[in-house]
Amino acid sequence: MSRPGAITDDDLRARCYRFDDIVVDTAAQTLTRGGRLLDVEPKAFAVLLVLLRHAGELVERDALLDAVWGHRHVTPGVLTRAIAQLRAALGDPAQAPRYIQTRHALGYRFIGDLAAARTDAAEPAAPGPAPVATPATAHAPAGPRRSRSRAPWAAAALLAAAAALAPVAQRGGDAPASPAQASVAVLPFVNPGGDRGDDYFAEGLGAELRAALAGVEGLRVAAPLPPAAAPTGDTDLRTLGEALGVATVLSASVRREARHMRISARLADCASGFTLWSRTYEGAPGDVFAAQADIARAVVQALLGAEAARRAAPFRGLAPTGDLAAFDAYLLGLQQLRLAEVDGDSGSAADAFGRALAVDPAFARAQAGLCRTRVWRFVNLREAAAYDDARTACRLAEDMDPEAGAARIALGDLHRARGDLEPAAEAYRRAGIDPASAAAAEVGLAQVEAARGDHDAARAGFERALALQPGSAAIHGRLGYQQYLAGRLPEAIVSYRRALELAPEDAELWASLAGLHLGVGDARAAADALERSIRIRPTAIALHNYGELRFDAGDYRLAASLFRRALELEPGEFLTWGALGSALAAEPAHAGQAREAFRRAADMAAAYLALKPDDARALAALGWYRANLGERAQARGHLLAAEALGSDAGEVALSNAQTLVLVGTADEVGARLAAARAAGIAERRIATNPFLRRAPAVAAAAPDPDRHIHRSRP
Repeated sequence: MSRPGAITDDDLRARCYRFDDIVVDTAAQTLTRGGRLLDVEPKAFAVLLVLLRHAGELVERDALLDAVWGHRHVTPGVLTRAIAQLRAALGDPAQAPRYIQTRHALGYRFIGDLAAARTDAAEPAAPGPAPVATPATAHAPAGPRRSRSRAPWAAAALLAAAAALAPVAQRGGDAPASPAQASVAVLPFVNPGGDRGDDYFAEGLGAELRAALAGVEGLRVAAPLPPAAAPTGDTDLRTLGEALGVATVLSASVRREARHMRISARLADCASGFTLWSRTYEGAPGDVFAAQADIARAVVQALLGAEAARRAAPFRGLAPTGDLAAFDAYLLGLQQLRLAEVDGDSGSAADAFGRALAVDPAFARAQAGLCRTRVWRFVNLREAAAYDDARTACRLAEDMDPEAGAARIALGDLHRARGDLEPAAEAYRRAGIDPASAAAAEVGLAQVEAARGDHDAARAGFERALALQPGSAAIHGRLGYQQYLAGRLPEAIVSYRRALELAPEDAELWASLAGLHLGVGDARAAADALERSIRIRPTAIALHNYGELRFDAGDYRLAASLFRRALELEPGEFLTWGALGSALAAEPAHAGQAREAFRRAADMAAAYLALKPDDARALAALGWYRANLGERAQARGHLLAAEALGSDAGEVALSNAQTLVLVGTADEVGARLAAARAAGIAERRIATNPFLRRAPAVAAAAPDPDRHIHRSRP
């Protein structure tokens, strides 16, 4: 196979690549679909050109990195993001590709049908005016109509209209929507410019506006959509509205330059597709706060009437700081905090929020963002040192703005992660006073009930949250995680599948579903889910669970390699260090390398348990690590302490059976295996473990204790 390089003379002579209704103009460096110009960043466009030049051939990942980035100072993640952007632009789902085929760990192949090359470039069709109509009777699901949001800030107000901005166009009727239509989804705002580095500004404005609308009484606001899940131009609005449980959608594009900003916003009816309201604003970047307030006011008037708009105005919450530089840094922090879920690095978010606070020390919302970032680090990465930083940041955020729910939600998460359930519940209850945090507060309270062992109460709490946000993939995923913790794996699988119907491109949801399939012993379904996850994006949890799958299959060398790749993404995850130790210990040729991995796992787990001593699975895992380090007494102490907690009985029994192979008797091992089976642990998980097979009195074996799905949706 030839190695790709820069754009060639043949490319320029051909000028255009065509497939279906898509035209790639190499000379003009444009991409059109159905005559509509598409915005992709230059690197993504270059990746597409390389694949087109080698249509039908597998182009290795390193070859693409070399051709487009020069392979300097970049990681494979930049290529993964470029492919994801191309898929979104081309309408090419990763799970059923028509154009770009992923070959896991190898590279990519263009598989579309190229038309004969032509030398004339297609002219993108000018977009026609959006249809305008009086509101139709739109679909709206039955159920509560309380305003809700997981976003942190209630809508206060900003006086008067956007006087500093000149309205270029305004369309739509004055009649308010019927009560059935008083619901809206705020789609991710888009940046139509060529600088993808400015996407955070558009995304952040959309998130701020959504949070403000969520605080309006009588208006249902759908769960937030991540930019990657945003609908494309050909998305059917009726289907979208049904999926999100709303009657209308608000979309906008935001383009800004040094001294100029343009915002084009549109509110559309999901049933008919007609425009209910639209407006384009042009002015200086500093006029952004007034523009946001005017959009929010217009949406409320269109859906609830003029009186409701007057009551909700003037939306002071959309001007959280008087300094535009601080606001810009804050919006960047929001984006980086969202991306931390992808790359496991919250440092960029903390830096951005810190810059915002350096400019405006009284910027309460930026302090709340810093609080959320610190809590995320403790909860997701289990870094013991992050706890004190998180507690300090959250208390300061609450002092700065006692009415906002964001810091209280984060503080509740921090208390819950440490096992302090009553302070957690109190924080969530106080957060629920803020309408914009109502759904997040219900989720937090449900998680507290689950931690107390009252899974029926937890389920009721999740149902209340879903009544507030019926289209929330995140809530369905967290419900699935709690069902997993309760040992209700079939129910958990149903919840994760529902989440994936709402967010089919969420790699971590697929990885979590794979972990559940592993838990019930369905290796084939687990492999399918993992393949989908890794095709979308190789995350730490997907690599970890794929390693578990290979471990169960007896391929310990590949399992160790996958665990190492997972640790490159999340080096602070003690469970993955323990899994690596197990894979090395299972392979005689590499058993000598296992001790260092177990030592790291033990040190990290001990630090974590010092802050959260009621985590039975972590205690059981630490017992396994200590046993492999020759610390017999400590190992037995940990396994007994895990059993005394009484939670996660099946997983704890399975882990302890393995530990007792090294530090106990055959009778003790057999008793734990009997308990594991009684708790519903799949026989396949018992039969595939190499360590229990070493116990002479054990006919079947048990698995590694580190199998988990919890990192994706804590």
